[in-house]
Amino acid sequence: MTGLPTEKLDRLVERWMSIQDELNSGVSQATFVKLSKEFSDLKPVVEAIQELRRTEDELAGLDQMIADPDAGKDMIEMAYAERAELQPKLEALTQQMRVSLLPKNAADEKSAILEIRAGTGGDEAALFAADLYRMYTRYAELRGWKAELISISESDLGGYREVIVSITGQGVFARLKFESGVHRVQRVPATEASGRIHTSAATVAVLPEAEDVDVDIRPEDVRIDTMRAGGAGGQHVNKTDSAVRMTHLPTGIVVVSAEKSQHQNRRLAMQVLKARVYELERSKLANERSENRKSQVGSGDRSQRIRTYNFPQGRVTDHRINLTLYNLDEVLQGNSLDQLVDALITDHQASLMAEVSAA
Repeated sequence: MTGLPTEKLDRLVERWMSIQDELNSGVSQATFVKLSKEFSDLKPVVEAIQELRRTEDELAGLDQMIADPDAGKDMIEMAYAERAELQPKLEALTQQMRVSLLPKNAADEKSAILEIRAGTGGDEAALFAADLYRMYTRYAELRGWKAELISISESDLGGYREVIVSITGQGVFARLKFESGVHRVQRVPATEASGRIHTSAATVAVLPEAEDVDVDIRPEDVRIDTMRAGGAGGQHVNKTDSAVRMTHLPTGIVVVSAEKSQHQNRRLAMQVLKARVYELERSKLANERSENRKSQVGSGDRSQRIRTYNFPQGRVTDHRINLTLYNLDEVLQGNSLDQLVDALITDHQASLMAEVSAA
């Protein structure tokens, strides 16, 4: 009736029930945490599936009553009335399920790093960057998220050349990721004596907060060679294979330790190897974040804008979805930012649905 993939819905319900059984059977702490998260994520989806199926059953029962030749006129009229109430509910539940079944971005549930930089416009751009910072931190506060300042570079007039803030909470990246890009402001600067409107810009980059890099060096990934140690130390050093050379095969990192005890050499070499692999992974993570940032914000030129804040007209226009709001003050205070965020999320979901339908 709804056109939803019945088998997929069945699998989701079965998975949810099996997790419930596993949690009740007693599992390790690590497994319990992992399963609890999955159980919590699936619960609203399963509840929606169950409500959808109850509604479908009710409608099927009403259709049978309407088609029953022995049903009285009053009963049929009542069935039609109930059906008219249930049909919109079924359509809403079906749409909710379609959204729930869309491909998920693994980063959506993460916290985020928000980076705001003044672009074209000098001091006025820096003042606007400060306005954006206040808008996002106020928005975070309204949603119950935690905003923590990481670094800030102030301009002479009290604006921000650059400000980086960590925003912690569930689903932060999912709601803020569409804020990435060039934000343009049109207003009369406080320093403008002639009252002329200036156009300035600031860039915003929203990055999912990276997990701590967990160094896991598997024994099969390490080649260990022993050799004669050189240097001072007498006959013992020169005649035993006490020096250790470790090669991490996946990365090609080589570490040599040449203390007198081979046991010590192995321990020290592994310690250094872990540190170097950790630094390599950390650097990769930083480089990926840097490339991600470049792809998000462009050059900071006014023409590459995603959104315009026009003070004389009291409006905000998001150019990606052609949405204009005439409540600029409320948006900048964070109170009405959800109107833009929700519209962008809905547009994104519609695009995903179109892709899924076309596939």
